[in-house]
Amino acid sequence: MYFISFFILIVFVMVSVGFFTLLERSVLGYIQIRKGPNKLGLMGLLQPFSDGEKLFLSEQVFPMNSNYFIYIICPFFSLVQSLLLWVLFPYYINCVENVLGFLFFLCLSSLSIYGLIICGWSSNSTYSMLGCIRSVSQAISYEVSLSLILLGFFLLVDGYNFIQFFYLQYSIWMFFICMPLFMVWLSCCMAETNRTPFDFSEGESELVSGFNVEYGGGGFALLFISEYSSIIFLCLLTIILFFGSNFNSYFFYLKVILMCFYFIWVRSTLPRYRYDKLMYLAWKCYLPFCLNILFYFVLIKSLCFYHFFLSSY
Repeated sequence: MYFISFFILIVFVMVSVGFFTLLERSVLGYIQIRKGPNKLGLMGLLQPFSDGEKLFLSEQVFPMNSNYFIYIICPFFSLVQSLLLWVLFPYYINCVENVLGFLFFLCLSSLSIYGLIICGWSSNSTYSMLGCIRSVSQAISYEVSLSLILLGFFLLVDGYNFIQFFYLQYSIWMFFICMPLFMVWLSCCMAETNRTPFDFSEGESELVSGFNVEYGGGGFALLFISEYSSIIFLCLLTIILFFGSNFNSYFFYLKVILMCFYFIWVRSTLPRYRYDKLMYLAWKCYLPFCLNILFYFVLIKSLCFYHFFLSSY
């Protein structure tokens, strides 16, 4: 049952990635006052299947000087890494109850950097190497702030299991208590997934397409799927942390869809940031703020223990 439930989950994640791209193209079309994909099927609903078929059936071209074996393996590595994150999806039945889910998430999310490095290096292209270096430095910078925010929350929960957030937010959402922290978390998520306004690894004006510039057809599709499945998982994690975690409610999944829409909305609205300002934001603004918040959570936890011992005596 574990394997069957996880296989069904992976199938639904792949389908949701396809329809997430359709949602993104449609929303961008409406916001930019132009036509989106609306021809194939009813309101363009078959467009994701057509795009996937076109990508996987197109001709595979390999750069002559690339490291052939690593070049081929890298998209599969990125896809497995992003799909393995979904092991942490908090089922109530027929699942591996991951009591160390927080640590597992941090270990797996840090592995995504290796996919970027291998993609950029194995292509043996100047542009892909530049995009790889920029995206890796960006991801490492913002992972520190993400880890500190998560660590503060898990100090409050006193455990590493994501299901415990349901009990923590039974009366009030963490969004209303930690609104500034929520804004920092959103910015870090966008930088972590290389989304606008932090898409420096794919700076079209100077890097053509970034670390994936030499990939086409199936390899590009696998990298695309891994990026979007990571975005959807981070949206799910945002809802778990800040907006309640009642997984048996349809309202929970509606909130996930609205968070995905927010990512698209930001892409269509904001211009690309400047790279030195991105690094300044990570190390001079977000990191001190997250450290202060961590000390604040430690203080709250200490006060709770103090009052508990006083009441017990």
